Amino acid sequence: MAREPSASQVDWLEAALPAWDPGAWPVAPDWRETIDAFFAGAAGRRLGEAIEGRLAAGATIYPPEPLRALRLTPLHRVRVVILGQDPYHGPGQAHGLAFSVANGVPAPPSLRNIQAEIAQERRAGELAPGPASLGVGSGGDLTRWTHQGVLLLNTCLTVERGRPGSHARMGWEVLTGAIIAAIRRRPDPIVFMLWGKHAQDCLAQGDGVGEDAPRLYLRSNHPSPLSARRPPVPFLGCGHFARANDFLRRHGVPPVDW
Repeated sequence: MAREPSASQVDWLEAALPAWDPGAWPVAPDWRETIDAFFAGAAGRRLGEAIEGRLAAGATIYPPEPLRALRLTPLHRVRVVILGQDPYHGPGQAHGLAFSVANGVPAPPSLRNIQAEIAQERRAGELAPGPASLGVGSGGDLTRWTHQGVLLLNTCLTVERGRPGSHARMGWEVLTGAIIAAIRRRPDPIVFMLWGKHAQDCLAQGDGVGEDAPRLYLRSNHPSPLSARRPPVPFLGCGHFARANDFLRRHGVPPVDW
């Protein structure tokens, strides 16, 4: 006989965007100028109108806090950027961080491959042992990365239940483009992990920005099971996590505890 979900499980299963209210979504202070400029502009207004229309039509939209990544990782602390495409579209999965899911939510396939790559780099001695909670088969809450300066950014920050890509080209890409540009203007060493064509194309649009600063661009196929093992650059075996840490150390920045 199947168990009834606990109260906490019901909470995360039902968590969705209650209303379009950017003013209620906190961000770190040094993101505020970029965020306010977007929502005050034409693209931000059009995006708000589009999402308000979908909410009025009864759509369930995830996550409940679209700007969470910008609350947890201030601009001045960014040292690694991991670009996703749009949030997970299943109940309880999206919680405002690319590739991450909340505690108690089973890790989706792409995240399991990310965990598998980290585990392999540890077995090979390329990474120091990490917390058991991030081992293969465990949950996939990556919030601890955000406190170390890892920005887990989707290029589209909302999605409708069961409809991947449903909010693409509504206007979020204008904001995330401005976020990436702000990061690239910083003089500090920064790693960009670009998995799949979508992420790689996002950075290609801004080539030349901030190139006088130390940068490492790590490119591979997407960690999705459909592409993680395929050529030309399989995600599994890419070594990106160890390579990122080596780069940071060379430039006098503490490595990430993956």
